[in-house]
Amino acid sequence: MDTAAFHEGELALQEHAGSRERLAEVGPRVIRDYMPDQHREFFAQLPFLVIGGVDAQARPWASALAGEPGFANSPEPRRLVVRATPGPDDPLAASLRDGAAVGLLGIEPHTRRRNRLNGRVADAHARGFTVNVDQSFGNCPKYIQARRPEFTGATPARPTSVHLDQLDDPARALVASADTFFIATAHPLAGRGDARCLGVDVSHRGGKPGFVKIEGDTLTVPDFIGNAYFNTLGNLAVNPRSGLLFIDFASGELLHIAVRGEIVQDGAEVRAFGGAQRLMRFRVQSALRRPAALPLRWGEGQLSPALEATGRWR
Repeated sequence: MDTAAFHEGELALQEHAGSRERLAEVGPRVIRDYMPDQHREFFAQLPFLVIGGVDAQARPWASALAGEPGFANSPEPRRLVVRATPGPDDPLAASLRDGAAVGLLGIEPHTRRRNRLNGRVADAHARGFTVNVDQSFGNCPKYIQARRPEFTGATPARPTSVHLDQLDDPARALVASADTFFIATAHPLAGRGDARCLGVDVSHRGGKPGFVKIEGDTLTVPDFIGNAYFNTLGNLAVNPRSGLLFIDFASGELLHIAVRGEIVQDGAEVRAFGGAQRLMRFRVQSALRRPAALPLRWGEGQLSPALEATGRWR
């Protein structure tokens, strides 16, 4: 890459964690501006992708797109073609315009593989879009619960989406039992800055069931040791607006939550949660429940062995 791999928020957190010097050398090598062949082949075998973007009010949202394996493919290393679009009730439905910054996560839960791709939309049309690659990099298998997705095909008719000013009982139940969620964050200059690192990111978070603590309209999540890039937390440090996505793996329901987040670096609550390096605290702004939105169903998940060293809320 001919530009810096990390922006000011990421660099500040790397400095705090003691990883900045190492990543100044490693980052430009492992965060590429093209997709390696292994990543290109991986995306082509997936039945779903997690996507992050920002809406017209610059609010980040996380969502998911699905199709028969092969619905996403990379004809050349700097492009990924996606033959799917968000549904009309998806918070990103109007956001995938040419030039828009997006983050993609390719994840295969049953093999615990995942790769990230950040870039910009091109050739958007009614049946899909292309992403021109800004950043491509892999992630380790930590904290991914092993469950295999099965593509069921499109649902002819599904229940109406439910817009929420605060989490209702079904939404709270889904969050309270979750062992997985996804988070979209964005640099304030996403889609406007020239640097490749000033974009949108979407990432995975996993923990023991109940690892998301609910107190009124506040969600608290432990942040475990990872690659120390701080892509998500770096964005959060400079832009508190974020979007969370919870999936009901039995029904295909998607729960999108718009939040404002903060990072809790230390304190009694951090020290009390086994394995937590810090906490993320989110205050719910609004939410959207979309029943049967995803044409995928998963079996029972097998928790990641990396979670043995983590705790529970008391």
